Amino acid sequence: MADTDLYEVLGLSKTASDAEIKKAYRKLAKEFHPDKNPQHGDKFKEISYAYEVLSNPEKRETYDNYGMEGIRGEAGPDFGGEDIFSHFFGGGLFGGLGGFGGGRRRKQRGEDTVHPLRVTLEDLYNGKTSKLQLSKNVICRICNGQGGKQGALQTCRVCHGRGVKVTIRQIGPGMVQQMQSVCPECHGEGETINEKDKCKTCHGKKVVKESKILQVHVDKGMKDGQRITFRWEGDQTPGLEPGDVIIVLQQREHDVFQRSGVDLYMTHSIGLTEALCGFQFIVKHLDNREICVRYPPGNIISPGCTRAVVGEGMPMYKNPFEKGNLYIKFDVQFPENHFADEKNLKMLEKLLPPRPKQAAVAADDVEEVDLMEYDPRQSSSNSRRDMYYDEEDDDMHQGHGMQCAHQ
Repeated sequence: MADTDLYEVLGLSKTASDAEIKKAYRKLAKEFHPDKNPQHGDKFKEISYAYEVLSNPEKRETYDNYGMEGIRGEAGPDFGGEDIFSHFFGGGLFGGLGGFGGGRRRKQRGEDTVHPLRVTLEDLYNGKTSKLQLSKNVICRICNGQGGKQGALQTCRVCHGRGVKVTIRQIGPGMVQQMQSVCPECHGEGETINEKDKCKTCHGKKVVKESKILQVHVDKGMKDGQRITFRWEGDQTPGLEPGDVIIVLQQREHDVFQRSGVDLYMTHSIGLTEALCGFQFIVKHLDNREICVRYPPGNIISPGCTRAVVGEGMPMYKNPFEKGNLYIKFDVQFPENHFADEKNLKMLEKLLPPRPKQAAVAADDVEEVDLMEYDPRQSSSNSRRDMYYDEEDDDMHQGHGMQCAHQ
């Protein structure tokens, strides 16, 4: 990939949101897909690569800071031999006074916020846009995150700005125990502010609650457990970079289809006539299309076998024009007992493959038996055998007892 501006490839500015990036990619991918425009194969690759980088929060941050060199690993906070010294000397061989100075220190981030989003298999097949109302902390605009007027903040006199209170107590001769707890005076902030000087909007908390609606774009081909990240949309805290809001997809079970990767699976029941003579049936797909599944006469469907409908599975993520397969497992239902009289059964037998030949056996040597329906709960062989052994055991115990009495 040449040093092309990835934002320009998608026709976006550097401040574009994740939703705008996805929307631009879908539009350009449809326009320049090789199936529609074979001569624009290279352009489609550029579009796909730009989306791959900019849709990944970590890659996008690296690209924003260091360009394509950062993506290729040729630049970045950990690139260059001088960074070795920063690990040992805290940001510069000579204490940051010019020397070999290390890479810039990243701003600490707040915690990410994770939200589950329940979706159906239809949503993952067709794509969907959901609105999520989010309540989060934002820095107070009135006091600019100061909690009060300028200069009102003071270092806590109890913890001296550390945010923790240290307590030492003696537990024995020459033995002491040191315990740490959140400072009760400043509640771990390390700073206090007089009640009269607190901001009237945030009441000294530096942040206020704010509601925001996020548009969550579920793209075609996404899967259960996949994450959608909204960068810097987490709770805001003064002095920290906001965390991300992470949406985790949770798929509901479907009544007909089961998914495995890009393939779909289903089970369909047919009768013996259909299994032997061919069939057709209608399947309502996930996009409400009705597809007619046909199987020609003469091709036998055996119980439990699986057949494939090519190209009717799930769309591939980021490449929805390509789809997996639909696999159908067949359950063959046999007719009930005595479904036809003897005359019709003989006519049916003429159409079926001939019976296997039996070895000739003398009539005097043959004993005829009948097959009966088997029910394990009505089996009596085990109980008879157990009864036999019980009686035998009783006789053995009685004989042993008589022998001991004789002695």
